[in-house]
Amino acid sequence: MRKHPNIFYAKILLFGEYSVLLNSMGLSIPYTHFKGELSFIGEDKYTDRNFAKRSNSELLKFLKYLKSNAKEYDSLLDLSTFENDINNKLYFESSIPESYGLGSSGALCASVYKKYGIKPIGNSKKLNNREIIQLKSILAKLESGFHGKSSGLDPLNSYLKVPLLIHNQNNIEQVSLPGKKFGKDSAIFLINSQKSGNTEPLVRSFLNKYEDKKFANLMEQELIPKNNKCIQELVNGNADSFFSELNQFSEFQFTHFKSMIPDNFMDIWHEGLHSQQFWIKLCGSGGGGYLLGFTKNYSNTKKIMQGKGYDIVTVYENEK
Repeated sequence: MRKHPNIFYAKILLFGEYSVLLNSMGLSIPYTHFKGELSFIGEDKYTDRNFAKRSNSELLKFLKYLKSNAKEYDSLLDLSTFENDINNKLYFESSIPESYGLGSSGALCASVYKKYGIKPIGNSKKLNNREIIQLKSILAKLESGFHGKSSGLDPLNSYLKVPLLIHNQNNIEQVSLPGKKFGKDSAIFLINSQKSGNTEPLVRSFLNKYEDKKFANLMEQELIPKNNKCIQELVNGNADSFFSELNQFSEFQFTHFKSMIPDNFMDIWHEGLHSQQFWIKLCGSGGGGYLLGFTKNYSNTKKIMQGKGYDIVTVYENEK
């Protein structure tokens, strides 16, 4: 995955949506199906020119934000070279869907830091936790130019290009996942809701609800333990325990996060819980974008999904 140093991938947060805001565990992976890289608009470039021009315009807005906070960013980025390249039609050539929970701005920030960072921290598997946390802090500052506030986890995953096990905000570990232990026809997949999501108001609503003691207790006593248990069983390769915990987690989200689930996905979500053929959960903040699915029988699950007209994309699949 590291053979293309200038290409940065989408990210998928397998577990940790919302709960990481409360310092739970999280697990994210780079998703190579969608990717992006910095490039220049040229006469010999076979691409969508309108997309490239819009991207160049967005980079210019990003630059203006960085320059307006120059004291904070002068020591992180070579803003002069960045500005010169933008004036020479720099853009981010990307296939990562925007507002779909797959870290499009994170991949862009990772790309900018790699190319224009002043003495950038390398994206090596040998980084220790202190270096990873320092890198996360830098990338969070960059991504704040897009979202106002960023945890830095999306660009960190895109930059390091390996699965990240988030123990908490100050302890992040690079890991490998034992996918082969989950059965010959097991898979992780995305379901396209066919509409974009809007993270900021959903997160704001969640945090407002968290001020209510009853809701806070529900998150702390049920959501976080279920989330953490799913991650632990997945990372440890305990297939039976993982799917059992996942069933509880999916049911919890179906019951308590209904406002974040697109209406036209309620039936298929419930069908998965009832049939035990597959399990669906949020992918990111919800409201649109993609939903995330897990199954022990991908062959049958694909038939079910496609028969109902759902657009699915494979994340990981074990061959039968």
